[in-house]
Amino acid sequence: MDRQAASTPPCAPALVAPGIWKIRIGMPEAATAVSLRQTQPAIQAMEQLPAASSVPLDTAGWRAEYRDNGLVVRLPYPSSASYGLGLQLKSFDQSGKKKTLRVNSDPVADTGDSHAPVPFLLSVEGFGILVDTARYVTFYVASHEAKDAKPNADVSRGGAAVATSTDELYAMRSGHAGRDLVVFVPGVRGVDIYLFAGPTPKLAVQRYNLFSGGGCLPPMWGLGVWYRVTGSATQQQALDMARGFRERKIPCDVLGLEPGWHTHAYSCSYVWNAERFPQPDAMIQDLGRLGFHVNLWEHVFVHPSSPLHPKLAVHSGDTLVWGGLVPDLSIQQASDAFAAYHDETFVAHGISGFKLDECDNSDFIASPWSFPEHSRFPSGLDGEQMHSMLGILYQHCLDSAFRKHNRRTFSEVRSSHALASSYPFVLYSDLYDHRDFVRALANSGFTGLLWSPEVRDAKSVEDLVRRLQTVVLSPQALINAWYIKNPPWFQTDVQKNNSDVAMQDSDQVEMICRETLQLRMRLLPYIYSAFARYRSEGIPPFRALVLDYPEDVNCRKVDDQYLIGDGLLVAPLFADSSERDVYLPPGDWYCFHTHQRFEGGRSHHVTHDLRTIPVFVRCGTILPLAEPVDHWEAGQVLRVNPIVFGTPTEPASLFEDDGHSFNHENGAYNIVNLTWDASRGGAISRAGNYPGRMYEIGQWSNVI
Repeated sequence: MDRQAASTPPCAPALVAPGIWKIRIGMPEAATAVSLRQTQPAIQAMEQLPAASSVPLDTAGWRAEYRDNGLVVRLPYPSSASYGLGLQLKSFDQSGKKKTLRVNSDPVADTGDSHAPVPFLLSVEGFGILVDTARYVTFYVASHEAKDAKPNADVSRGGAAVATSTDELYAMRSGHAGRDLVVFVPGVRGVDIYLFAGPTPKLAVQRYNLFSGGGCLPPMWGLGVWYRVTGSATQQQALDMARGFRERKIPCDVLGLEPGWHTHAYSCSYVWNAERFPQPDAMIQDLGRLGFHVNLWEHVFVHPSSPLHPKLAVHSGDTLVWGGLVPDLSIQQASDAFAAYHDETFVAHGISGFKLDECDNSDFIASPWSFPEHSRFPSGLDGEQMHSMLGILYQHCLDSAFRKHNRRTFSEVRSSHALASSYPFVLYSDLYDHRDFVRALANSGFTGLLWSPEVRDAKSVEDLVRRLQTVVLSPQALINAWYIKNPPWFQTDVQKNNSDVAMQDSDQVEMICRETLQLRMRLLPYIYSAFARYRSEGIPPFRALVLDYPEDVNCRKVDDQYLIGDGLLVAPLFADSSERDVYLPPGDWYCFHTHQRFEGGRSHHVTHDLRTIPVFVRCGTILPLAEPVDHWEAGQVLRVNPIVFGTPTEPASLFEDDGHSFNHENGAYNIVNLTWDASRGGAISRAGNYPGRMYEIGQWSNVI
């Protein structure tokens, strides 16, 4: 049979986990996201979710055809809004779009390029679709009409013969109701497709995250404030920065070192530079006494001078990057060698995490730096597959070094893919558009990703503060000052900053930034407990409004607001604007700052001065706010003062353990339940097996 005309019927759906079905088409490749996974599905947690008794889509109408250039799968797609496909910076609802999911560090257009292209599509109707491939798969999300399809129902074809306005033209272009979802997987003879049942989109996402192994639970210190010092910093300068933060009461838990700590970077030696850091162990200990954890920048490309080079030479691809090896971390011996070296050299010496830079790809610059797609690796993976999976393999490799010591990490990574939710790594980008960063934050919760809209320098004080307000209300409160000598609140102008010239009002700016960072520390118990639900139930701690309010059509396009946990709604402000419209879902909401009550189900125009950001608390929420500390230490007890917002009041739960080990996986944790009765006041109860205390409940207050 001519390959262009060949077709194959999909296999019948097979139940592979509670509420999850697999449909096999043809003969899938050996290397896929699922086959390369290193985590196991959280089956017991899935069994606690509401049961799904039937396949969420009728697969009888699915068609699959082999073409000369790959496999085309066409399926009826009854969805009015679609989300996901990884960390998309440029769009939110993917309906009517073509997206080619390709790893790229420069996603400058809405094409599908992404730091984390995840082939998982979520329907607002309450089901999810995972295409299990490491290829650069293309999704046509109801974007085109087949020749034999019925006329598009949402575009009139019987009226005016010619479109005479832009509205008419765009209507003809944008209609997508009733069209099929078409998936094109290049160069394959088969693929597995997984269906995740709802009946709500939030429940489908929970099943996806639990299928990935459950969400990660960061250490408590990882949810504090992060600061990456300038790349030219020395050991003494890093210590001076840390001491300055403590003296000026700037909250900070993690100090990050950039490439200058290596003897060679681009590619990497993974060896301390003795001139800049003559006594790294002493520095780590000194920083530890000050309450700082140390994070090291690196990338995966191994310089010839590295002690790792001889061990990885036979386990690397056929192309060098910056003169360094590209290790094939899908090979167990290579992954073990890489992890063992990092364990013995860094983790065992007190390093708390790593920044895994440039494990993505870059095509849209004058000199593309990464390995090409035609590269070959000893495992049999080609460059395309390795680009897709390198970030995941890298995360697993280094996470294993910490698990060996029963220590949790919270680290950074610049690339990820499917089934990533259990890895404690947060994505970041060299791009720097604040509006895109907020959209990415809303999008990240659809596909098991964490994202930091990091702060670097800023074009103005207002830009700095607005970015900082967003970042303290994100998964990782990261200030990445890698190319400025002094903190950005000292001077926002890069040249003047590096010349030690302070802004005229730098003390006032520092005060505002300190207050903003203290907000992060006040929210630690709430955010930590939201991550605990991510781990046990698969509920993203940071997520778009549409996940919780899919029936509200107004939420389906909101990509500049997001939820933290069940009770907080954040609507960031951007530079040059102190006001905006905020859409509040049905129900009553309270302003976090003023406690003013707002009616939900409609938009409100709000104005905020530079010191505050629009944050709203859902009516009925008990919000556990900690008294702010400069940093969190193991054994530290946070004093928590709950605030009750409105009635009827729902109970709140705090997750309590040692905050840094994996002992919670063996049951060493407590659930601290908070309840409120208008006549009797607040009450607490603890249940669990952790003998210590993380929280002390202080003064209650209520907002009517």
